[in-house]
Amino acid sequence: MVEYRMCKRCVMDTSDPEIVFDENGVCNHCHTYDRLVRDYVLDGEAGSQKLEQIAAKIQSDGKGRQYDCVIGVSGGVDSTYVAYLVKKIGLRPLAVHLDNGWDSELAVKNIEETLKRLGIDLYTEVLDWEEFKDLQSAFLKASTPDSEIPSDHAIFSVLSNLAEKLGIKYVILGNNVRTETHLPRSWSQGHFDWKYIREVHKRFGTRPLKTFPHYGFFTFYRRMVTQKRVEILNYVGYTKQEALRVLQEELGWRYYGGKHYESIYTRFYQGYILPEKFGFDKRRSHVSSLICSGEMTREQALEELKTPTYAPSMQEEDREYVVKKLGLTDEEFTAIMNAPKKSYWDYPSYGQFMNRPMVKRLVPAVKKMIMWFK
Repeated sequence: MVEYRMCKRCVMDTSDPEIVFDENGVCNHCHTYDRLVRDYVLDGEAGSQKLEQIAAKIQSDGKGRQYDCVIGVSGGVDSTYVAYLVKKIGLRPLAVHLDNGWDSELAVKNIEETLKRLGIDLYTEVLDWEEFKDLQSAFLKASTPDSEIPSDHAIFSVLSNLAEKLGIKYVILGNNVRTETHLPRSWSQGHFDWKYIREVHKRFGTRPLKTFPHYGFFTFYRRMVTQKRVEILNYVGYTKQEALRVLQEELGWRYYGGKHYESIYTRFYQGYILPEKFGFDKRRSHVSSLICSGEMTREQALEELKTPTYAPSMQEEDREYVVKKLGLTDEEFTAIMNAPKKSYWDYPSYGQFMNRPMVKRLVPAVKKMIMWFK
């Protein structure tokens, strides 16, 4: 039995089984945060200059095309602020949304209203519901904490597939160091691993995946060379508080109550399934990054963690809705919640191949080669 510990700087704890503490009781996630800020974040004048350089390069490379970049939009804070920012710096984005059947009504309204005000065109990819329902159910039955992986994989697949089809070189992302760094690998992994997704579905699914957007091992690495992923929020002194103010005051955007809660399934999965079955409260990850970025004190974060992930009455409503929409019975869902916990490593994956000693030795050379080509 591992002794319970919590980081002295943030609120990450031993619910992450791979967490490591230094001699001062500070966790590895905080050290990773400091390193990534040092290596990738630019503030003030340096950030403004970097942003100008990026914008000029994107505009130049996209000359003569209808769009010079693609952006993903979910209706959430980060992606909506990216849409606001790319227009502000003079880019011509195509917004891409993945409709996986779980959008909240508020998320749809946020997307429609903000893009209309910004004058940005929208492309929506609607997943085949019967296929996707089968895939999501398969991941629940696999009993890993990775049931959001299919959506994440499809989102990036649609973005990169569409960019390649339209000859667009730049995919601008809402990922950023300051608010998304404390991410335990054991809480979710395999986002880019099509073999893992395919194998889980093969074991627990009931119908073929004929239309699900995906990309394989070699396509992923080829696009690392042919496409540029730009994490634009790392150059603007990004803070959640300021982003919320701008979106609400200038774009009529409305808050939905939690990080990624613009999706009904995500709200239920992060707010109910993960903490109830696996003991993972993803708020711990979110607020820990905000502590390190100075947006929240550790005391404020601890107080937030004392409250329910979201209203218990809504959890009950979501449970009933999700179980019914996935075509499960209450007994089947209860069995899923009580099934022995598994992990990414319990199923075949590209990760197992990449973890071989010989391959691990080659990875640094491959990364250098990719950077050279870029």
